[in-house]
Amino acid sequence: MTTAALPARASPAPPLLLPALLACYLVWGSTYLAIRYALVSFPPFFQMGTRFLTAGALLLAFVLWRGWRLPSAAEWRNALAIGALMLGGGMGLVASAELHIGSGLIAAFIAVIPILTCGWGLLFGQKPHRLELAGMAVGVAGVILLVRGASFAAAPVGLACIAGAAVAWSLGSVLSTTKLPLAPGPAGFASEMLCGGAVLMLVSLALGEQFAWPPQPLALAAWAYLVVFGSLVAFSAYLYLLANASPAVATSYAFVNPVIALSLGVLLGKEALAEGEWLACGVILGGVFLILRGKTARAPR
Repeated sequence: MTTAALPARASPAPPLLLPALLACYLVWGSTYLAIRYALVSFPPFFQMGTRFLTAGALLLAFVLWRGWRLPSAAEWRNALAIGALMLGGGMGLVASAELHIGSGLIAAFIAVIPILTCGWGLLFGQKPHRLELAGMAVGVAGVILLVRGASFAAAPVGLACIAGAAVAWSLGSVLSTTKLPLAPGPAGFASEMLCGGAVLMLVSLALGEQFAWPPQPLALAAWAYLVVFGSLVAFSAYLYLLANASPAVATSYAFVNPVIALSLGVLLGKEALAEGEWLACGVILGGVFLILRGKTARAPR
């Protein structure tokens, strides 16, 4: 007598999957409004420089305490290049853009980073899936709609800053996984934050930024939130997702963060969006969704 084969049981979800997702969604989505609050006392490059130097030092201390391998000389060199692009150019210009444009709209524009990353990948021989190409086209259409809105049209300096930030962050992301790999795990993130923070402080010094002392309580609380939650908690959660979830799940924050940031900007920051700007944000997020589906479709099974 033969017995029917029992159906395969689904693998249980990692125990911290939901908390890690919520950390990436809610914390990273809220950092745009926190940056705006901190700008009252912390000028853009000084704010980001002190944030990442502090977070990087704390993370490096944790690496030393655990006895993990420190980055090699080549990995420190790579961290300087990646940190200069992603944190120096990316985060420094994001904070600068928030002097001119609402935090929610900035987050919506930042949602094009997966689209730009696909574009940079073409230059490094990475062939995108057809869904990724479709997502790039939809995302570009959304960006065109967004920058034609009143908020971006009235602030060309802010538009230039956020466009430069998106280009720098996406290029750094591609280089970090192709030509300039970082040290694995927290040591790599610590080296990137320390090097990027140093670059940000040099730019702040060159621009002659003035730190308002004593800082306003809300600004100081926002800066501390960015250090602890934005740089340490969310980064740790992202590392956990990379190791325990599919790439589509780990990178789904790119689709959710703009929604969180837009909601917080409107509800707490009293930011106003025109009807056309809401439509443009929806089109951009649609493009990001197609790209994430494309990455899932071409991932090895």
